[in-house]
Amino acid sequence: MQKHLTVVHFSPTGGTRRAALLLAEGLAERIDELDLTLPAPTGRAFGPQDAVLFAGPVFGGRLPVLMTQRLKNCTGEGTPAVTAAVYGNRAFEDALLELNYCVTAQGFRVVASAALVAEHSISRAVAAGRPDGADREQLLGFAPAILRKLASGGDISVPGNRPYRAWTPSRAVPAVSETCTACGQCAAQCPTRAISPDDPKHTDPERCFLCMRCIARCPQHARTYPAKAQAMVDQRLAPLRTVRRENELFV
Repeated sequence: MQKHLTVVHFSPTGGTRRAALLLAEGLAERIDELDLTLPAPTGRAFGPQDAVLFAGPVFGGRLPVLMTQRLKNCTGEGTPAVTAAVYGNRAFEDALLELNYCVTAQGFRVVASAALVAEHSISRAVAAGRPDGADREQLLGFAPAILRKLASGGDISVPGNRPYRAWTPSRAVPAVSETCTACGQCAAQCPTRAISPDDPKHTDPERCFLCMRCIARCPQHARTYPAKAQAMVDQRLAPLRTVRRENELFV
């Protein structure tokens, strides 16, 4: 087991963070976190003696553009890295490959990768409650193979294609009900500062990428995914409610 591991994550609703920490649990005695979700001056320089786990959510088969931008604040010196793309039980498509290219470009050496499942952030009945106890056992079972690769190095291959699949965020924004108290939690927690702190009922559609963070964090449950869009997503993903995708490891 490693003495120390840093988990670098971009996790708007918390599912990516939970999955990443479960994977990290079997890898190191001490775990630190570096959260890239909020627009704070986060970043870190890592040396060859360090070990890093990078984890990001899958949006339409890709990494969020915002995460790829913030990863540029992290640099390595041949630093061994584990990567994880966390998806909502549909498919991870090009996201894991994209993550590997991003961190390699920053000076990290990817020795192991994983595709992990978490509750879908929009249609929450899909993979509801995941990662769960069974996921934890499976991810702990991944640890020996990952630790061997952290010790020995070596290249890996993951599924995906370049050029990456096209994905354009919707210009819809969350709906706000009359129960909103203008407490400002949503504005403070928005990764893109798309919500005005002076008028939290207003969301800038040019900045919002529907990451669902404000919806998950609203103490009054006053923010929701647009009703028509919610119905469409629920209908499209309904067959996946009874499907249990398994976590995958690539070493």
